[in-house]
Amino acid sequence: MNVGEMAADAFSRTQRTMTMALRELTAEQLAYRPHAEANPIGWIAWHLTRIQDHAMSALADREQAWTAEGWHAKFDMPADPQNTGTGHSAEEVGAFTSPDAQTLVDYYDAVYTRTKEYLAALSPEDLDRVLNEPRWNPMPTVGVRLVSVFHDNSVHVGEVSYVKGLVEERHWFPA
Repeated sequence: MNVGEMAADAFSRTQRTMTMALRELTAEQLAYRPHAEANPIGWIAWHLTRIQDHAMSALADREQAWTAEGWHAKFDMPADPQNTGTGHSAEEVGAFTSPDAQTLVDYYDAVYTRTKEYLAALSPEDLDRVLNEPRWNPMPTVGVRLVSVFHDNSVHVGEVSYVKGLVEERHWFPA
């Protein structure tokens, strides 16, 4: 297995989990917040996908799917390519109106397809390329950025699954 295949496998796990977790959720379930400071499922799924779209598009030196494919319009949001949800306040998160679950899955699938295209052309040497991001010391490499996106995906898809369990009042052990 080469590095691109390994990375694509990691992203495929997010794609499968997102699809399973979002399947058949209602608008009310996508908007559920266990408390006022919590992030709802719809926002978490959007944020996870925005982070991946933003980061992977930058690595591939291409326009984000968010703007290039008009996803912002399907979310009824501005085309701002910098808005990934990072730094959103509880009020901004609360103001987010999620589209239906299938639109969330479709946006992730579009970003995942673009991610796989980038990874298919990735060489081991590419992983060591330093990104021109002087706000970080040391500046990250492509490999470091990929690990960051993997980590972000893992954390957030876990949150989606956890909050879905709360919404559906699932319990690990039989009651």
